[in-house]
Amino acid sequence: MRKTAVVTGASSGIGAATARRLAAEGFNVVLAARRRDRLDALAKEIAEGVPGAGRVAPVVLDVTDQESVDALAGSLDAVHVLVNNAGGALGLEPVADADPADWQAMYDTNVLGLLRVTKALLPKLVAGGDGHIVNITSLAAHVPYEGGAGYNAAKHAAYAVNEVLRLELVAEPVRVTEIAPGLVRTDEFALVRFKGDAERAAKPYEGVPEPLVAEDVADCVAWAVTRPSHVNIDRIDVQPRVQAAPYKLHRV
Repeated sequence: MRKTAVVTGASSGIGAATARRLAAEGFNVVLAARRRDRLDALAKEIAEGVPGAGRVAPVVLDVTDQESVDALAGSLDAVHVLVNNAGGALGLEPVADADPADWQAMYDTNVLGLLRVTKALLPKLVAGGDGHIVNITSLAAHVPYEGGAGYNAAKHAAYAVNEVLRLELVAEPVRVTEIAPGLVRTDEFALVRFKGDAERAAKPYEGVPEPLVAEDVADCVAWAVTRPSHVNIDRIDVQPRVQAAPYKLHRV
């Protein structure tokens, strides 16, 4: 029997790469994100281009909307893997200049969105007898850095939720894994952070020989969820070789 994996934020970047990889690993994949056109294109790409792929189902999901989350949960018969990937950063302002609206938006997606989706799907993850929750956070969840104030706060909270979940679910057949990437170059993360300013969005990657790409993070997800059922990978920190910390990068 094929297992079913739900990937939030699946319309681009790490989410899309994770969906492709899990399909290649033999999972049925539910593609969950806000942009239906992108989900449909990805579903077609996987169905036509991934040998042995199972069922691929695009579902419109806004993790900040409880009704949307409830609709997703109600549409699914079974869930074995949940990848909480939806999230993102806004701005680099210090606390003194922070826009509370940006912090609210980051908290609502990175933390409350994780809560909503996990809570809604947890009964199915338990009922399946071999569930796995994978939370995509960031090195920002563990190491504060200048320019990270709001994002640090949100991702530290997501890390705390991840750790509490593992304690709460220790008697249940559900594993809990955190994937904490460093610098990953994707099409949209930095653009969103800088609200469409392409010049500013390019700055973090300037001179970095080989940042991570989305497929590197997807590889970590796939490895974690394909370990034997009794093996829990608590956390994977993954960063490019030229990065030693969120604030320490070798540039050429």
